[in-house]
Amino acid sequence: MAFQVSPGVLVQERDLTNIIPAVSTSIGAYAGQFSKGPLDEVVSISSEQELVDTFGKPDSTNFEHFFTAANFLQYSNALRIVRAQNTSLANASASGSSTLIKNTDDYQLNFSAGQGVVGTFAARTAGAHGNNLLVSTCPSATAYESTTTTSQQVNQADLAVGDTTVTMDSDATTYLNVGDIVQFSTTAAGVDFDDGDFYRLTAVAATSITLVQHPRGAGGLKRAVADDSRIKRRWKYYESVDRAPGTSTFVSDRNGSGDEIHVVVVDEDGGISGEPGRVLEAFSSMSKAADAKTPQGDINYYPEVIYNKSQHIYWMDHNTSGTNWGSNASGTTFTSVTTPTLESLSGGSDGSTVTDGELKTAFEKFQDGETVDVGLIMCGPSGSTTHVDNIITIAEERKDAIAFASPQRADVVNVTNSNTQTTNVIDFFNSIRSSSYAVFDSGYKYMYDRYNDLFRFVPLNGDIAGLAARTDTVADPFFSPAGFNRGIIRGAVKLAYNPTKAQRDQLYPARINPISTFPGQGTILFGDKTGLTTPSAFDRINVRRLFILLEKAIATASKFQLFELNDEFTRAMFRNMTEPFLRDVKGRRGITDFLVVCDETNNTGAVIDANRFVADIYIKPARSINFITLNFVATRTGVEFSEIVGTGN
Repeated sequence: MAFQVSPGVLVQERDLTNIIPAVSTSIGAYAGQFSKGPLDEVVSISSEQELVDTFGKPDSTNFEHFFTAANFLQYSNALRIVRAQNTSLANASASGSSTLIKNTDDYQLNFSAGQGVVGTFAARTAGAHGNNLLVSTCPSATAYESTTTTSQQVNQADLAVGDTTVTMDSDATTYLNVGDIVQFSTTAAGVDFDDGDFYRLTAVAATSITLVQHPRGAGGLKRAVADDSRIKRRWKYYESVDRAPGTSTFVSDRNGSGDEIHVVVVDEDGGISGEPGRVLEAFSSMSKAADAKTPQGDINYYPEVIYNKSQHIYWMDHNTSGTNWGSNASGTTFTSVTTPTLESLSGGSDGSTVTDGELKTAFEKFQDGETVDVGLIMCGPSGSTTHVDNIITIAEERKDAIAFASPQRADVVNVTNSNTQTTNVIDFFNSIRSSSYAVFDSGYKYMYDRYNDLFRFVPLNGDIAGLAARTDTVADPFFSPAGFNRGIIRGAVKLAYNPTKAQRDQLYPARINPISTFPGQGTILFGDKTGLTTPSAFDRINVRRLFILLEKAIATASKFQLFELNDEFTRAMFRNMTEPFLRDVKGRRGITDFLVVCDETNNTGAVIDANRFVADIYIKPARSINFITLNFVATRTGVEFSEIVGTGN
């Protein structure tokens, strides 16, 4: 309290309105093998389309990983993904040399200064995906458009309407590229051109060119072309920019020249967009000057523009013919490169199948609960017990997340005998340690892969985690995600293993939640056990998730008690904050009763002297119904019900 030395009125405020904040328990987490995307970096994904855009479509190698994530997103819009690094994974590059750029941080640290060994550009993400890319640069006005000389003119008389092949005086490959847009002079050896006659080159040989009409893409010459006609060539991608590159205002004002450059990124093979030759990105009027700015004050140095804006490529080095590229603008003449470049990226590799160790490294990105907020961790394909145990360890160390696991593929897929499937599944999960932070399911579902037009078996743990997330939306985390109300599996054509009632009776005591298809009712999660072997309230999903909710919310709020005085005032503030929250949970049917003890009985002198603060919170959790008994009793006509109710007769 402030000390007053003279009479007056002192106004003070004390905030007693602290509340328990809302916390999330429904954010999914997954690490796996994908065809593209940043490596070893947590990325937030909100939809299946965003999953495809960021990490690519499924293929024969990674489909189980892809659909684990995609199936979760059927139920939730909050997923964190880490793409795992695997052996021999590499980015495609202009030189075809093998290199690996993990993510933007890795690029900035190790590659942004220039890496000539891999050429001028590299794919933004590692994988064979990048081999579809072609990068074309137009670094000067001459590269954008030029007219042939007398030694490079038409050398063929009587070229008629409809002709598609033209003979040249000299080696056409030195100044023409496939895809260039060309015009012919209207007179022999002339310089006048008919703006209506455009052609696209489909082949360029030593002394001949082959063409089609542009933009139709069919037909030959629209008019006869005389011998000795000149050719005006335009950059293949001139329509993707608004003008020829020249000198920017920024550089001109500093007495420099020739700094502008255009760059386009093309889906050369159609593997990205489905359309071969489609321009994916176009960056126009960037600058070769390292200090260049746009009129709006934004960075305009072309490597940095590409770094900040491109979804497909990184700049790796300057064109070797480009003198002074990367210098500051003042007084600098940036040497023109007079022809455009066309560089197909190659050398990208998806690498080998990801190992348990590589997955472990990727999943460890979720280990720190203070920096990464997740609540539902999916194992994906269970390659081994080691993999499942690794994920459970992360959940246990966080204490605010649950690991979801399915059996091994070979345990249930293409196993014809259901009793063998039952034994396989039980044996697998018997080898997994006891934990209330784990949830085990019984198998795989058969679903349609629309990206490859076929059906695939995929593990169900993405769906089960999704059901838990959806339960948070339609009810609360302390409700069970199982059953006919909240446990309906989406997109299941059939199950690899559809356990009968007798088989479910074997699975459930073994901590395995059966998933079964009921005719006319759908495919249902038919259990809500955790992986705990000890009889306890925590052997149920709803109870474990209830305590995760309570512990996370109250612990988050309690951080504001740190460094306050351990006295009755602070303890009363804690009780006044906690008890209304617990009453609310009780009102929402999550608990049946509670007690908060935070006073001198547990904050003794010894506790206070140790700079500790203790609160004991007693909870009676609500329990889900797992077993329903319906007793139907037939009685004699003259018997009163009051005579027999409760008699056991």
